[in-house]
Amino acid sequence: MTFPEGKAKVLTMSYDDGKKQDERLVAIFSKYGIRGTFNLNYGLMDRPERLDLEQVKDLYEGHEIATHSMTHPTMTRYPMARLAWEILEDRKGWESVVGYPVRGHAYPNGAYNQEIKNLLASLGIVYARVVPSTEGFELPTDLLEWQPTCHHNNPRLMELGQNFIDFKKTQYLKCMYVWGHSYEFDNNDNWHVIEDFCALMSGKEDIWYATNIEIVDYMKAAKELQYSADSSIVYNPSAISVWVCVEDDEADFSKTYVEIKGGSLKKLW
Repeated sequence: MTFPEGKAKVLTMSYDDGKKQDERLVAIFSKYGIRGTFNLNYGLMDRPERLDLEQVKDLYEGHEIATHSMTHPTMTRYPMARLAWEILEDRKGWESVVGYPVRGHAYPNGAYNQEIKNLLASLGIVYARVVPSTEGFELPTDLLEWQPTCHHNNPRLMELGQNFIDFKKTQYLKCMYVWGHSYEFDNNDNWHVIEDFCALMSGKEDIWYATNIEIVDYMKAAKELQYSADSSIVYNPSAISVWVCVEDDEADFSKTYVEIKGGSLKKLW
């Protein structure tokens, strides 16, 4: 399997809290075709530094809204019943605004444990981002403990971005994942950091620009493909297209990328 259109790399972004600086950040993303996930606290949006609720649906169109809890607690210090309220009310609030199921999460203050991961799974959360970064490009092995590549303040951000661009081995699937808070650019007077990064990463034919949940849903659909014993026939039971790579010439190992549309049966050779 590959990413859409035969791509082997995906770039995704993740920004927290929903403060007013997100307006400028989203404008930069739109300028360069970058897409990502915004983790918001429904219970705090009446604060003056936060976006107005009326802005949210239109501002984040084409991106993803995910939970960040109602009131941004350090989750490891709270009783589980309270945490269930924090997540469910945050989900319900944002779903009433954006009109689609909200299934992602970023842990407030980076605090979590196995009990909290289990709780999230029971409440319909399918992935959650943590704080510790890898400076690598691996897809997550535990979706409820999804480690990003780096924070945008990482001094190696541009180097890592260039390394990602230069990686051409298509036998691997790679993901670059950058996170942060948009207000940090005001605090540090360094909006050029995200502008330069987005300019560097934009418009690459071999990179898929996706939200967190799009990656999760795509990988799930890919795993659910049903192949015949000799792999020549494949059925896609999901609702979204999945792309596969077929070596169609054993002599020169040339490859063909085939789209398996949702609900379709396809003969590969």
